[in-house]
Amino acid sequence: MTNVVFKIKKSEKRPKNITVSFDADKFERVAANFGLFRPEFLDSLNRAEKDIQEGRFKKIKGLASLRK
Repeated sequence: MTNVVFKIKKSEKRPKNITVSFDADKFERVAANFGLFRPEFLDSLNRAEKDIQEGRFKKIKGLASLRK
């Protein structure tokens, strides 16, 4: 893995929010390190989009609703 420098800034208006910023080249490096360009990951995105289009998903309000 390569080292990437991020700028992290706290929001003054919303104290629980942070903003992470970096340039496009660094984003590509991070995405590659996380495996976002791997064929398996891209195939899983295609399957997820197909499931959404065919109505095979359920909206949840929180993880507790999965226990039911």
